[in-house]
Amino acid sequence: MHAKMILAVTLAGLAAAASAQSQDRSSVLGGHDINAPVDVAADRVEVQERDDRALFVGNVVVRQGSLTLSTARLRLAYSSNAGLEIDRLDASGGVTVRSGDEAARSDFAVYDLDRRIITMIGNVRLTQSRNTIQGSRLTIDLESGRAVMDGGPRGVEGTGGRVTGTFTVPQRRD
Repeated sequence: MHAKMILAVTLAGLAAAASAQSQDRSSVLGGHDINAPVDVAADRVEVQERDDRALFVGNVVVRQGSLTLSTARLRLAYSSNAGLEIDRLDASGGVTVRSGDEAARSDFAVYDLDRRIITMIGNVRLTQSRNTIQGSRLTIDLESGRAVMDGGPRGVEGTGGRVTGTFTVPQRRD
């Protein structure tokens, strides 16, 4: 499947560099090639041609350039007007998006390619080197480079309704 697809994770909350990036790049992926071919592998695929959907099940791995998305189940919505164009990806069963030493994990993820927005939901944990941030929902706008992490309702996922993070600091020598 060859289509324009951005599967990016941005740690804008961790790195102020997000605003300095171009529209086609997130702060995490830097030079990620959004025009690279998209490769999908799974134990099983079911094509639902009438609905313009494909369901990938079992050890699903999506790769584009240096970006990897792993999940148990992926529903791919596409349009087939002038060739195949991916519109939306719905990942469930535990989702990991990784590029280099940066990763985001959640229970579910939705990537709306038309709007260029990734939403990760449920037990979200972002890591960049030794920095981490946790919450209930992460929304990433790939056009603007803006990322918003929400804590969610109190008592859900152990977050107490808050976003939490641990960040490294420069080591100073006295």
